[in-house]
Amino acid sequence: MMLEEKARQAIKKFKLIQQDEHLLVGVSGGSDSMALLHLLCKLKTEYNLHLVVAHVDHMFRGDQSYEDYVFVEKYCAEWGVTFEGTRINVPEYINNTGKSSQVASREVRYKFFEEIMSKYAIHKLVLAHHGDDQLETILMRLTRGATGEARAGIKIRRTLREYEIIRPFLWASKDDVEEYCFNHGIAYRLDASNEKPVYARNRYRLHVLPFLKQENARVHEHFQRFSEELLEDEAFLNALAEEHLRAMVLKKDKEVKISIDKLLQTPKPLQRRCIQLILNYLYFERQEDLSATHIQSMITLFQSSHPSGEVHLPAGLKVIKSYNECIFTFGKSDPESYSYTIHIQGETILPNGRKIQAVKNQSIDDKSNNIFVINFEDIHLPLTVRTRKDGDRMRVKGLNGSRKVKNIFIDKKVPVTERALWPIVEDANQEILWIPGLVKSDKEVVKESKSFITLKYV
Repeated sequence: MMLEEKARQAIKKFKLIQQDEHLLVGVSGGSDSMALLHLLCKLKTEYNLHLVVAHVDHMFRGDQSYEDYVFVEKYCAEWGVTFEGTRINVPEYINNTGKSSQVASREVRYKFFEEIMSKYAIHKLVLAHHGDDQLETILMRLTRGATGEARAGIKIRRTLREYEIIRPFLWASKDDVEEYCFNHGIAYRLDASNEKPVYARNRYRLHVLPFLKQENARVHEHFQRFSEELLEDEAFLNALAEEHLRAMVLKKDKEVKISIDKLLQTPKPLQRRCIQLILNYLYFERQEDLSATHIQSMITLFQSSHPSGEVHLPAGLKVIKSYNECIFTFGKSDPESYSYTIHIQGETILPNGRKIQAVKNQSIDDKSNNIFVINFEDIHLPLTVRTRKDGDRMRVKGLNGSRKVKNIFIDKKVPVTERALWPIVEDANQEILWIPGLVKSDKEVVKESKSFITLKYV
């Protein structure tokens, strides 16, 4: 089957192009993108298309890359297509940012694409990735340990922010592209860097793909079928995972807190996908360094009998386990300490979102650890609410001697992530009177006097 027929079938099956559409076409000047531009020009009348070409000179190859720029500009003029080009010093950008050449090139290229799409009010970008590119991508990702839908490689259509990317050549091979260029007399530019084994993708192209094609000339079609089926499977399983995830999420904002028990109660295939959904939510951009190994390290942490532990992920994301809870956060592990004076007949707002109310001579029929009552004559004012300190101890009501606050937190199974902000109430002599919600000291009154204070943790 010829390239044009394969592309037409993909366009029809996946509804890639509609009538009267405005399309931005990424054109490097190589055989792939020149074949794509030629085909879209053929479809221009049939679909009443409005085409704009975008070209980026990354300035890696000096005069040669500039000649690519001029070449594409010339062809656009001959074919009557609007041309938008730019020259960006990517080597300098790499030096300033420390990013790899591939990541840096992609960033500046897509930024330019978005600028041009905004300029012309275009919402669809057409790229010339083909079946050989798909083969390379899937093999590279599997080798690196990709998980979930990342294993499916390049999507034939993909939404990115406010626009969509389509790739009508994914069912075709590199040979199909070159045959099309030969049959239609399409000139194109050659990039010698594509033959250098310094890049991983080139090593797959030069050493792995020839073997696979020798085994099966249609291997690219089988990989594309695998990609589409995997995406369908992932969509179904992710929908199930979302249902389970809603039941296990305890908090969701800039950080996510989940119940570990509820996660481990779900089927294993959904456990991995629940974690992946959380990561997708928290990461603004896809993390190239994130792999199945990271997912498994989190599951291992959750299954561990140890009550606490951490896993550190790319971009500073921390996964912090504490008993039956786990927090995914970019925040600091140790929040800032605080110390506030408690005003009688007032309330003190705490960083954990709760507050302490202090009232005089008000009896409350509540014996829980959220209420603490003390006589004026038994304490030294002012009262203070603060965070814990190393070596904190208190005399717990009903127990002989004193106990370390650290051990009280452990006994009460207070999550590690919450201990640093948990309120502790002491008097002017720095004697701990009460840990709200947990324990009371032996200073709590047995019988109220004429003058007493009631503290409420609400």
